[in-house]
This record gives sequence, C-alpha cells and structure tokens, in this order.
Amino acid sequence: MPNNPLNLVDLAFALGMIALAIGLSAWQKIGLEFAIALATGRTILQLLILSYVLDVIFALNTPSAVLAILAVMLTVTAIVARNRLPQKSYLILPLIWGAAGLSTILTLTYTTLLIIQPTKWYEAQYLIPLAATIIGNATNSAAIAGEHLLSKIKTSHQEIETHLSLGATPAQSVKQYQQEAIRAALLPNINQMTIIGIVTLPGIFTGQLLSGIKPLEAASYQIIILLILILANLTTTLLITQGLATQSFTPQAQLKTL
Repeated sequence: MPNNPLNLVDLAFALGMIALAIGLSAWQKIGLEFAIALATGRTILQLLILSYVLDVIFALNTPSAVLAILAVMLTVTAIVARNRLPQKSYLILPLIWGAAGLSTILTLTYTTLLIIQPTKWYEAQYLIPLAATIIGNATNSAAIAGEHLLSKIKTSHQEIETHLSLGATPAQSVKQYQQEAIRAALLPNINQMTIIGIVTLPGIFTGQLLSGIKPLEAASYQIIILLILILANLTTTLLITQGLATQSFTPQAQLKTL
C-alpha cells in the first residue's frame, strides 16, 4: 500500500500546476492554452475510465477478460501508429497489429514463464501492465521505423530502380533502408538505457518509489521492462519493415509509386 495515498484534494492541488502552465503560455503568447487544457482533460478522463475498467478486469481475472482488454489496447494503438504513416494502404493496419501482437506474445511468454512465473499465466496484475507497456512501445517503434522506411523508399526511387535493373532483388534493393529504419526506431530505447539511473529516473521506477516499493525491487522490475522492450521493439520493427518493403513492390518485382 502507498505510504501517502492521494485523495481528491491532492489531485485538485495538482491541477494548480496546469493553471500555472496555461497562465505562462498565455503570458508569453505561445498559444498552447487550449491544447494544454484539452490534453489535461483527456488525461484525467482516460485514466479514470481505465482505472474503473481495470478494477473490473482485476476482479474477474479470467483469460477472456484479460485478453479482451489487451486486444482493445492493441487495436487502438495500432490505429494510432497507422495514422502516422504517410502510406494509407488498408494492409498497413493488420500488418502493424500482427507485428506488435506477435512481439508482445513472444516477450510476454518468455517473461511470464521464466522470470515472473505467476500462479496463473493470465494473472491480470502482471499481464495487463506488462502487455500495455510492450504494445505502446512496440507500435510507436513500428510507426517510427515505418515512416522512416517509406520516406527513404520515396526519396530513393531512382537508386532502387538502378539496383533492380542491375539484378538485385526487391529485398536487396531496400535492405539498407530497412536497417536504417530499424536503427532509427531502436535508438531512443538504447539511449534511454544508456543514461537511465544516471541522468534520468524512468516513470515506472519513479511511480513505484512513490507508492512505497523498496528501491531495489523497483529497479529489478524496471530492468526487466527495459530488456523486454528491446526485444519487443526489435522484433516489431523487423516485421513491420519487412512487410512494408514487400508491399512496396509488385508481384513482378517492380517498385510501386508511393
């Protein structure tokens, strides 16, 4: 249990910081007043709804309930990631959904069977927070990698055509761009791991400390999560870039116009 549980009065005082932020934005004529207020309102509403939903899911603690909420999370985040990509093919959404879903299953299976080992594999207390973190990060990485790859293919059209004319396969002609896209997507995770604990404290670690968990225990869970994300994000970006690269060519190995 938290040592100092927050109440409505505490949260009301917290909104004072938003009032200050809106005031500073208005004073400096930055123009972010409405955006800050809207983002704050959405944050509060979404987290309150989520907390009530999770209360129900945790109480039920059944495989169907847990998998249902995870499917909804995956679908929503996949749609958001799809909307960030310049290409709007109807095949992109199932590609992102499948890539992130497969990566989540892979990493969760490894983590639950070998590391956490809960009494039930579908234990909501563990499965939902871990899966939500993986899904959010994996779909974000998919969007970064996909956007980078499609942009490079579009601007390097002539170079790719030259490789094809010299006998390269479609996969060979975009391999370099695929590798660059994966590196671009994973660099934020790698950079975070490099400076964590020295320059910054991650949100999950900080939240656990505030809730009264011992620092060593909080650090252990944070380490597990960071290692999970590397594998999940790498797997997701590999799958998404491979899928997008394949979709960029016709069955006759001709580059499509993006």
